[in-house]
Amino acid sequence: MANAYRELLAVPGARLFVAAGLVGRMSMAMVGIGVVLLVSAATGSYGVAGAVSATMSLAYAAGGPVSARFADRYGQHRVLVPLALANAAGFAALVLCAELALAAWTLFPAAALAGVTQPSLGAWVRARWSHVLRERPARLNTAFSFESVVDETIFVVGPLLVTALATGVHPAAGLGASALFTLVGCLALAVQRATEPPPRPRERARGAALFGNPGLMVLAPVFLMLGVVFAAIDVTGVAFAEEEGHKGLAGVLLGCYGLGSGAAALWYGARAWKSRLDRRFRVGLVLLAVGLVPPVLVDDLWLMMAVVFFSGLAISPTVIPGYGLVERLVPPHQLTEGLATVSTLIGVGLAFGSSIAGRVVDGHGAGTAFLVPLGAALAAAAVGLAGTRRLRTAEQ
Repeated sequence: MANAYRELLAVPGARLFVAAGLVGRMSMAMVGIGVVLLVSAATGSYGVAGAVSATMSLAYAAGGPVSARFADRYGQHRVLVPLALANAAGFAALVLCAELALAAWTLFPAAALAGVTQPSLGAWVRARWSHVLRERPARLNTAFSFESVVDETIFVVGPLLVTALATGVHPAAGLGASALFTLVGCLALAVQRATEPPPRPRERARGAALFGNPGLMVLAPVFLMLGVVFAAIDVTGVAFAEEEGHKGLAGVLLGCYGLGSGAAALWYGARAWKSRLDRRFRVGLVLLAVGLVPPVLVDDLWLMMAVVFFSGLAISPTVIPGYGLVERLVPPHQLTEGLATVSTLIGVGLAFGSSIAGRVVDGHGAGTAFLVPLGAALAAAAVGLAGTRRLRTAEQ
């Protein structure tokens, strides 16, 4: 296992863009919780906090594929710098609106600005892997698995960090740190020109990567439902920890979920798989749904930490082959856009998941709210299984 990842990181320039991507993507595990903690502290309502988080996620979903399309066309470095500066301005506005106790409606345009300028850095880094491994495509499975390990490391560290800052320092400290990570990571990635996929200004697509691609039309609702799962777990986990009298341990609880997924990603990426990508994807979806049944039945915080670890084991074996399918389904001049599209569909799911889970928490408590991620996972599995023939045909 160690040799597979050591050889991967020996690719020239890989360690630098991996490090920049890790820093820039720290925010993806911090923004949702940071917004919930800041806005709930300012307004006293999880419902409002969930709605603000949903607004940011929807804006991210709208802006992510557009910025990725520009990156495919003009090059990553030309897009990242202005995008990062505008994103920092959006987060600053959101924090100011909350800290100055302005009317609740002012939180929404600030959140929208922060969301629409948030780059889907995971897709940008995966596009770099596809470029640097273009002569060794068999290693892409390991590269995408490694990126999932990075994602899950972020989802272990990020919730702990944002919760500690927001509850131990200041309610706005977690969100401020998240914005800083994005700014630094984007600028660090922008200066790395050697590993940047070449711009393709003459190969303009006639439409978005999603439309007209039968395989992506199946993957789209599945990734959207995965976003609902992730956001609902975040909101419900924070509320569950608070109901148990340990709000400061919310980050630990959510970190256990990410830790399970990271462990599975390490195992997955070190294997030489012979089964088809679409089959692995469907199996992962079913296991994800099964793993989300136990949290509905648990009412103790310490037991819940163990339960969500095992629930998280199915995340990476679902997401990794999902990204692998996207890489096979889209043409090279739309690769970043295609990867960003499914990532931002997760963002749309995050919007619905945080809003729905927040309202269920306000009305019925965190125990009932765990039904939200379970329902979303069941829906994702149903769509994936129903689209078996289309996915298989598209992959071939």
